[in-house]
Amino acid sequence: MPGGAGPFPVTVVLHGGHWRTRYGKLVMRPLARDLADRGWAAWNLEYRRLGTGRRAGGGWPATFEDVAAGIDHLLALEDARLDLARVVGVGHSAGGQLALWAAARPGLPVGAPGAAPRVSLRAVVALAAVSDLERAGTVAHELLGGTPAAVPERFAQADPVRRVGLGVPAFLVHCADDATVPVKRSRAYAAAARAAGDDVELVEPATGGHRAPIDPGSEAWQAASRWLEGRRLG
Repeated sequence: MPGGAGPFPVTVVLHGGHWRTRYGKLVMRPLARDLADRGWAAWNLEYRRLGTGRRAGGGWPATFEDVAAGIDHLLALEDARLDLARVVGVGHSAGGQLALWAAARPGLPVGAPGAAPRVSLRAVVALAAVSDLERAGTVAHELLGGTPAAVPERFAQADPVRRVGLGVPAFLVHCADDATVPVKRSRAYAAAARAAGDDVELVEPATGGHRAPIDPGSEAWQAASRWLEGRRLG
């Protein structure tokens, strides 16, 4: 939390790591602290993931239910310092996929995991995001419990590139030299989102690789934080 009484705009922070248990929210703590220093409350969420251990049991629908429940729990906190009319998602890599999915929750079918949100995102920042699950390979199949042909309705609900038409602003940051998630995925997402009428911006720092966007000192994160500063939403 920032110092003071607030109310503060809120960022929902979602870590990446191929949705697997060996990666957790600790990696996002520097970003959360930076956000608090900039006047944002930072809600660094954890969720069940693929693999073994205490945080196992993820995949469809558990991972998505956890993210939705974590966002909606902001309301249950009844904390006057939080301005829940100004909530923004910030996700990296697999967390970028989840942030884009969370922004699209109001349009999910009735009864779908995450449908009928109690707290809606007003904007989303996707950092080197996995924005096309069909092209993400076998780990995405593991996440959703099958291939696009086997579980088409899950891909229709979870795949960001199939959920364009968010109706909220989106900012994408993706380093051109990212060897983990190719920048062409964000380019394709941005093109599809613009075609659907979305307000979307893509920034491509020349260097920094996959992890630069979660380094508070990087050019990639500075671009995202500048965009956020202009999106305090009142």
